[in-house]
Formats: sequence, structure tokens, C-alpha cells
Amino acid sequence: MPGFELFGEAERKEVQDVLNSGVLMRYGFDNQRQGHWKAKAMELEICQQLNVKHAQLLSSGTAALTSALVVAGIGAGDEVIVPAFTFVASFEAVLMVGATPVLVDIDDTLTMSPAAVAQAISAKTKAVMPVHMCGSMADMDALKSICKTENLLLIEDACQAIGGTYKGQNLGTIGDLGCFSFDAVKTITCGEGGAVITNNDLFAPLLDQYSDHGHDHLGSNRGTDGHPILGYNFRISELNAAVGLAQARRLPEFLRHQKHYYHILKTALARIPEIEFRRVPEGGEESYAFLNFFLPTEEQTKAAMLLFADQGIGECFHYLDNNWHYVRQWDHLKWGNALNNLNEAQKIGLALIGRQNFQRSDAFLGRNISCLIKLGMTSTEVEQRAELMATLIGKVV
Repeated sequence: MPGFELFGEAERKEVQDVLNSGVLMRYGFDNQRQGHWKAKAMELEICQQLNVKHAQLLSSGTAALTSALVVAGIGAGDEVIVPAFTFVASFEAVLMVGATPVLVDIDDTLTMSPAAVAQAISAKTKAVMPVHMCGSMADMDALKSICKTENLLLIEDACQAIGGTYKGQNLGTIGDLGCFSFDAVKTITCGEGGAVITNNDLFAPLLDQYSDHGHDHLGSNRGTDGHPILGYNFRISELNAAVGLAQARRLPEFLRHQKHYYHILKTALARIPEIEFRRVPEGGEESYAFLNFFLPTEEQTKAAMLLFADQGIGECFHYLDNNWHYVRQWDHLKWGNALNNLNEAQKIGLALIGRQNFQRSDAFLGRNISCLIKLGMTSTEVEQRAELMATLIGKVV
């Protein structure tokens, strides 16, 4: 991660196909596109790779989350449980459909705590949205059990975890709907793009329609399509899909690289007895996009990060005060700084987030360092990086 580090002839070939045809839109222009349907081809590739029935390619991961919520029937007056450690798109999508995000603590998986989810359920709760942060998953059996008991939808935000699995199932295929991002820094990238996957035959056509102004796509003439529902424009372009198609075909290659480099780094750091690695639930296998570990104290973690910066070690993150990924810096959310008018339920819910105590999450993220596994490095470079990191951490623990 990220896949752009390994751009090559495969990506250039797919993009050139689109440029040669002159058809940049994913729908219509059948006679002009010379048989090239990059978005459709990428959707089929995703289905085959992840062993899922349906995939809908969209313009972004945020569009994917929003579309998943909409086709699941979630809207004004509903609540969606989301972890306090995620990317801002998770709660943005909930707000966009008129629902209210309810934030809960994480545990040592760095994903939502099932116990915290159980405590947060109210009469208004409609869905639980686990976010598989940094390539790994929550305790999915526990979350599935909660959702089954409480009759809630399970919508997976797997935007950072394509290729990870849980008890033999690909992340994103375990819940009712799964969402991916293919933005510039993901394991496979379209530049900008996303997808919703599902095995639900009722959700699939709704995703297709909703993402393209409600078009039913049943005819060969776009101008005569029916519009069974109201929709929006969340389409991906053929140019973006062309890049993503080549990258999707290379996903097994990228995952092998990530796993190899991950284990080089982990082996070096495991020699330090004070390091504790993130817990991966039993039966789970990470996508190996990140290596996450905990130092004994927040002070030692911050000291290690300063040493990393001094030695030019980038792509390692201490998320405690990160303003994209953790609630501590989301003042715009807590204060409801929206350009549109929020509904009353949303205003009340956001004010509640502003008063919540996330000390349990603070305790985990305060001691956590998250290291991006870079595809563009060589094994030798990763080994050298690993040894330097281990030496520097040894100075502070």
C-alpha cells in the first residue's frame, strides 16, 4: 500500500484503451467504445477476487458508504454506530443521508469494541458500521451476533482493508454490505474511486440506479431509461476505472508484497519485549497494509515518533491527535459546523459526541504506532528500515 508505487504498463494499457475510444463515461456510447467497458470489467474482477455476487463501482469511498446506507433504508431519525477511530468519511456519509452517527470506543484491535456497541444501541439504532482500520478487523462474530439479536444491519467500512479475511471470508463480504475506497493511497487505486459489494440481490440494482440519477439502465438508449427511484451522480469515469481494473488484477501480487514486508518489519520489532502488537481476532488475517504496535506509555510513543522523524522515517503514524482519523480533533463534528441545515436529531447527537469521554480509546491510540507497508520499497530497504526502527525504539523503552 499504496498501489500507485507500482504503476506500470498494465495501467497505461487500460487507460490508453479508453483514450483511443474517446468514451470516458461508464454508461452508453455502446457503438463508440470499441468493446471497452472498464468499470464493468473492474466490478467483475472485484466479484471474482472477493468471492461476492455484486459489486458497484463508484466515484469514491465516501460515495460508496453513502450509497450503502441509502439502499439499506437508513435516513433521518436513524442512528448508525461508528467507531471513534476511523476516517472522517464514515461519519460524513451517515450525516449525508440524514442519520445520526453514534461514536463508540475501540479496543486492542484498534476497531470498534463489541461491548461498547452493545451499550450504545437505542430504539433509533438502525445499523452498526465496523471500520477495518489499517488493514485489520473487529471481532466480527461478536458484532454479527449483536446485529442478529437486535435486528440491525451490519455495514462494513473496509476502505483500508481490501484483501484481509476473517474465518475464510473476505472483509467486506461478512455484513449486509461492504465498502471500499480506491483513492490515491489505497492498496489498489483508481486515483479516485470506491465500491460497494453485497450478496443481496435486492440491494444490487438499487446501488446501480442510485449512483446514476436513478437510471434503470434497462435499455440501449440512455435517453429512454426509466427512473424508478431518485438518485445522484456517484458514477466513476472510465479513465479512473481503467487504472483500477489493472490494479485490481494485480491485487494478489500487492498482497504478497505487503505480507512479506510486514513480516520483515514485525520480526525485527518482536525482539523488543516491551512492544505489544495489535490483536487480530482469532481466525482473522490482516491485509498487511499496516503494522500496528503499542509501546508501554504514551510518552515513550511520542519520543519514538520524534526519533523516527529525526532519522527520516516517514509513513509511521501516531493517531492520537490526528485530525482526519480520531475524534479528539473533530471539532467540526462536535460543533455541527455544517453548511446545510442539520436536523434536530443530528444536532442533539453531535452535541452528545462533544460531551463524551473516549478515555479507553485514548489509552490505546496514545501508545500506538501505525506503520504503512510501502509497496515501492525493496526487501533490503525494508530490512534496513526495520533495524533502524528497532534501534530507535530500544532507546526509549
